Amino acid sequence: MDNIETIIQIVSIALIPVIFAIVLHEVAHGWVAKQLGDNTAYSLGRLTLNPIKHIDPIGTILVPILLYMTAGFAFGWAKPVPIDWRNLRHPKRDMVYVALAGPAANLLMAVFWGIVLKIASMFSPDSAFAVPLSLMATIGIGINIILMIFNLFPLPPLDGGRVAVGLLPPKPAYYLSRLEPYGFIIILVLLATGVLGYLISPVIGLVLSLIAKLTGMQ
Repeated sequence: MDNIETIIQIVSIALIPVIFAIVLHEVAHGWVAKQLGDNTAYSLGRLTLNPIKHIDPIGTILVPILLYMTAGFAFGWAKPVPIDWRNLRHPKRDMVYVALAGPAANLLMAVFWGIVLKIASMFSPDSAFAVPLSLMATIGIGINIILMIFNLFPLPPLDGGRVAVGLLPPKPAYYLSRLEPYGFIIILVLLATGVLGYLISPVIGLVLSLIAKLTGMQ
């Protein structure tokens, strides 16, 4: 019973940073698109912090549960914010900015949670706030750094893939964009084989150390 209660407490604490990490990532895409001329996400009510608006029944719930139960790791996605590139003032360039907005939001949130962790360390260890606040901040830092680096992987439909398509010359950009229908399958294979973790782990460690220095956290 104690173990179950502990798990429930940890999940409850983790919900806040995880939900904000996912929701603000998507809202950032739509907000930047709106600033650059595309009101699609705004008109559909997607520029909201209401998590229900961003839940994909398959990607947010079913796939992570099935993967965790069968393969021992979780992977999923929120409902993508709709962007109509034809409405952007400079479509090729602006899509790069729109794609970068999500990871940028995660970076800012990681810094924010780093500051929260620093503040939590100032409380007495016996304080009722110290442990849960530290745990929440630690989870917030971790999930946001992982989401940022993972989404910057240069493979469509991830944000990094869209950035690469926007920056590459026309011919390589075309061939890379053709991978989008198979992107999630490739990502799942890379995750299952450990290749993706091997590639992004050093970058995650580097970003974590930079945030630690910036915020003064231990």
